Formats: sequence, C-alpha cells, structure tokens
Amino acid sequence: MPFSADRRARTIGYLGPPGTFTEQAVHSQPDLARLRHRPIGSIAEVLAAVADGEVDLGLVAIENMIEGSVTATIDALAFDTDLVIQREIVMDVNLNLLVRPGGRFDQIERISTYPVAHAQCRSYLGEHLPGVYFRAANSTADAARELASGGDETTAVIATRRSAEVYGLEVLAAGIEDRPENQTRFVLVGSDGITPPSGHDKTSMLIYQRSDAPGSLIGILQEFAARAINLTSLQSRPTKAGLGHYCFLVDCEGHVADELVADALRNLMMKTARVKFLGSYPSAYGSDQDQIADRARVTEADAWVEGLRGRIIS
Repeated sequence: MPFSADRRARTIGYLGPPGTFTEQAVHSQPDLARLRHRPIGSIAEVLAAVADGEVDLGLVAIENMIEGSVTATIDALAFDTDLVIQREIVMDVNLNLLVRPGGRFDQIERISTYPVAHAQCRSYLGEHLPGVYFRAANSTADAARELASGGDETTAVIATRRSAEVYGLEVLAAGIEDRPENQTRFVLVGSDGITPPSGHDKTSMLIYQRSDAPGSLIGILQEFAARAINLTSLQSRPTKAGLGHYCFLVDCEGHVADELVADALRNLMMKTARVKFLGSYPSAYGSDQDQIADRARVTEADAWVEGLRGRIIS
C-alpha cells in the first residue's frame, strides 16, 4: 500500500551505507524511493530510530533463504520495540564483481566484500579468480565505498548493482552468486496503525507460552489448525528470561480483520498464551485464492450459525 503525504511518512531509515541490499529494496518500491532516506549503522539502530520517532519508517531484513532468520530483527521487534510491520518485500540476492572504471580481470589480485557474500560466490571465484586474496569488509556496500574512495585496479569487490551506481564502479561480471534463486525478505515497520486488508495478507505475531508444559505448543498450533489457517513460518527464540524459555514467531495467512484470524488470536490470548501482535500486511507470496475461499467459508458459517440462533425460542 503506497504511503501518502497525509500519513506523514517522510523519512525512511535503512541499514547503510548507501548501496546495501536494504537500500536496493527501498528503491524497488516507488513510494519508498520518493521518501527522504537515512542510512543507519545497524538493524537495532534502525528499529530504535523508528520507535523514538527519529524516522517515520524503517526497512530491515528479517529472513534469508540460505542463511535463515535475521535474529537481530526478530529480537528487536520482540523485546525492544512496539512496532508494526506494514509491508514485506522479497528481493533476489544478485551479487556482482565490481571494479574501478577501466579495471580488467587480469589485474585483480584481491577481492573485498562481506564474508557471507564471499561464501555465496565460491564456485565462481574458484573457476575465474583462483588464489586471489580475500579481504573481509563490514558490508558489501562498505567494500564498494572503500574501493571508490581509495582503491586501485588490483582490487575488486563483490556487491550489489546499486553499489556500482552509487559509487561509480563498473560491473565486470554480473550474477556471480552460486545460488541465483537465493532471496531475502525485508519488512517495513512503523509505529502507527495496522495496514488495511488487501485481500492477500499475512499476519505476524510473537506467542509466549503461559506455562512450559507437555502439549503447550500443540495447543497453540491447534488454534490455527482448527480454523484451517495456514502457517507460513514458525520459529522459536529464547525469551531471555532463563534457559529453556522460548517464544515463537508465527506468520500466518490472513489479516486480523478476517474473522478466522481474529478468532484464533482471541482464543490464544484467552486460553493458551500471551500474544504480541506484529502486524497484518500484504503478503509477497503465493495466491490469494485460498484466502478468498476461507473468507467465503466464514461468511457461510456465520449465516448458518445466525440461522440456528434465529430458531431460539424467546
């Protein structure tokens, strides 16, 4: 859902510096690209800036297909802030070999990049640049910035295409990642209201068990299963209250405005657990046909129940 001026969302914070995958995700959304941008040094600081009102919105990575959950994001949302997810963005992870203008393959003596990015390009580097020295950088964008500001033709970096645009570098080889299907999921967070239903939504929540007893997790999951609500993600995180104490990050299909989802949340709070609502927002995955069918079944069931109630003798 685009943000209009009357929502006063004027500044968006993201993990900097310019040229990161997060900034590339910001620019993938026309309405976010038009906002004022503020690069921030860490995920925790991005979320804190939104919570403190220093920026209107924040965009942070929450999950990578290969590396898994971004625990810094999950823990900050769980324990440090009361923010609401308003959108998710899924981006392909495309890595490129960048050089200073005029650089050539036969000049490269060292590669600089973030260690995770280097690990995701091992096959390409082993085939095309065997034996080249690797130097770790704080991020792919930092590597690009350092090369542009003071590097030479013997150094190449692995970074985003956006980094090449920002820092005036050339793409010597594009798409050098070993797993081109790799994707990262980002979430846009704010401190204001819940995004209205789009017809194809996802709801995120943190669920804390009231007691650590046999079957307690099954009791939580049954609230969703009984209503045929599909869970798209279930992850456990320590609550930091003691060893063996865990909470669960749950993503499910549907919106809190949908009676099925609302009823599941209501029962969880009443019977089984404490719930921290993280947001209902448009889903970037799958088809909306199942959710449309679910809402139709709810409407039909409501009409049936109301028919039974209408037969009660007064």
